[in-house]
Amino acid sequence: KAAGGSRGAVLTRRGITLRVLLRDGLLEPARGVLSIYYLGKKFVGDLGADGTITWQETGQVFNSPSAWATHCKRLVNPAKKSGCGWASVRYKGQKLDQYKAAWLRKHQPNAPPAEEVEGLPPGTLGLASEGEEEEMPEDEEEEVAREGRAPVPEPVATKKPEERGKKQQSRSLAEPVAADHGPAGKRVESRPPVPVRYSALGTRDSARNPQTLVEVTSFTAINKFQPFNVAISSNVLLLLDFHSHLTRSEVVGYLGGRWDTNTQLLTVLRAFPCRTRLGDADAAGAVEEPYYHGNPGVESKIAPFWVMPPPEQRPNDYGIPMEVEVAHIQDGFLTNDVLQEMTLLVEFYKGAPDLVKFQELWSQDQTYLDKLKGSLASRTPKDQSFTHILEQIYRLLKLSS
Repeated sequence: KAAGGSRGAVLTRRGITLRVLLRDGLLEPARGVLSIYYLGKKFVGDLGADGTITWQETGQVFNSPSAWATHCKRLVNPAKKSGCGWASVRYKGQKLDQYKAAWLRKHQPNAPPAEEVEGLPPGTLGLASEGEEEEMPEDEEEEVAREGRAPVPEPVATKKPEERGKKQQSRSLAEPVAADHGPAGKRVESRPPVPVRYSALGTRDSARNPQTLVEVTSFTAINKFQPFNVAISSNVLLLLDFHSHLTRSEVVGYLGGRWDTNTQLLTVLRAFPCRTRLGDADAAGAVEEPYYHGNPGVESKIAPFWVMPPPEQRPNDYGIPMEVEVAHIQDGFLTNDVLQEMTLLVEFYKGAPDLVKFQELWSQDQTYLDKLKGSLASRTPKDQSFTHILEQIYRLLKLSS
């Protein structure tokens, strides 16, 4: 039955409003039950008994999902033409257009398609009200909730095979790199991640695998100069290189130093390794591996990069990972804080299942301990008074593994 029409009239998708769904019990008015996820931003709204939407953040009232979605999306992306409200707004986590489809199946199971209905005599169509307009479907990945979980399956409607194929093609650049979990206690080796070029990324896409590796770009390749200078202490390099050698899992830490606004120079003077376990060890291993097989020499390659923000006229582009040239500062001696951090790291990883076995062979004629020593050699101060302390740390490392 069309809203306000005679019994038996046909109501098209355009004529189904929030008031219709509220009247027939598919929706209930409540606070905070409506939401929009768009390009990493979340908007929350209240559904009124009269079918209006109140945006919680500002108290603004909108007469339709389209009006609210268009307003919110233009705040994030001013170039946005329409909001695709029924495909964008979720009621208790489920898209509104699914409730619209459910209403049609329940009340008009034999209704002809909308394009056939348009030719019926006046009075048989429910009029589109509250500013609703026909909407083009929007890319679903823009609407996926970014709360560290997959989108909630929507049983009301299934995608056509050709739509599924299109979605699979769009994800071809971001194939999952984490391995499937095998039997308990066993770790299945993941496929080696394949880096992609920045030019292949396109605009922001929440469906993209967040572990996608992106090749760095040099400033010379884009005819630009590095906008700031970076210098890093050899003690810092030694400590982070040492940390990276200890485990087959990803390592993480902080760097600290000074920023000189006059010379635009960032000087890195301290390293703070995090002695903590990362929760997703399998996925992390696919992103960063302490022993990079593409490096044939014993010395680690440390590649600093800076993510250059996208231009203002293209706010929805990804930032560009730029290779940063770094000047090295050779320290005269090892400071006590570096030696203490090294000792604490050895103690932290002792007996861990992912601790590197330093007595085993890294190459045909070198153990992992030899490899570690060789990598740290160029970062060790010329002052030999600390050599015996380093050797003591190496002995502890060999015993702990």
